[in-house]
Amino acid sequence: MKYAVTSRGDEKSNLLRLKMIGYFDDFDMVYDESEPEIVISIGGDGTLLAAFHDYQHRLDKVTFVGIHTGHLGFYADWRPSEAEKLVFAIVEGKYDTAAYPLLKTTIKYGGNKEKIYLALNESTIKSSGGPFVVDVAINDAHFERFRGDGLCMSTPSGTTAYNKALGGALMHPSIEAMQLTEMASINNRVYRTIGSPLILPKHHSVTLKPVNDKDFQVSMDHLSILHRDVREIRYDVAQQKVMFARFRSFPFWKRVHDSFIEE
Repeated sequence: MKYAVTSRGDEKSNLLRLKMIGYFDDFDMVYDESEPEIVISIGGDGTLLAAFHDYQHRLDKVTFVGIHTGHLGFYADWRPSEAEKLVFAIVEGKYDTAAYPLLKTTIKYGGNKEKIYLALNESTIKSSGGPFVVDVAINDAHFERFRGDGLCMSTPSGTTAYNKALGGALMHPSIEAMQLTEMASINNRVYRTIGSPLILPKHHSVTLKPVNDKDFQVSMDHLSILHRDVREIRYDVAQQKVMFARFRSFPFWKRVHDSFIEE
């Protein structure tokens, strides 16, 4: 089996990475950063998000697992003290896989150009400096004109991240859907928005069309890029999914409990 190990870059994570590679050297495992079958991420959820973006072109061929060298994460749920145990489980192939939905973001520009991005947690859109005003369409039917700081579209697993901070609902990763939440919408006698998060099934799409400004700051997880001359931004539940290696039972709601209610 081919594998790769990524690190957050701090001393603790780097040392654990070298230690795990040493463990794997005793078995019939091939270290291959180009075409791994399993990627071990050491650090936190942010490190695993970075690994996902590095290998998103191989989603049908790669499985991810995370070790947290800080706080318990939603993606990184192994402890450093369990590294050797994890290596043995990988070598023996004693694991199942869990598939999580992803978000597809299609950005269309003037001149019929477009770019497509995938996100594991969420995509956000904000103005480049001026007022943020967009027309929101669901399944190509006009829904509302949004004015405010921005909008966030999250995956089910990503609802525990920025979406939660915005007051969105938490969704189980087995639900193939996406959730749209508002950032400080303007609501008064003149302007109106729905004012509530929207949960949309996988066969629905959401399209955002600029009203005035055509330059937007768009993020895909931890990656934020200024896009100019934007004509349309479309969100869909992606056809692709990300695969996580599951070696033991660690229910999603227990992770929510341990992360937000009690350690």
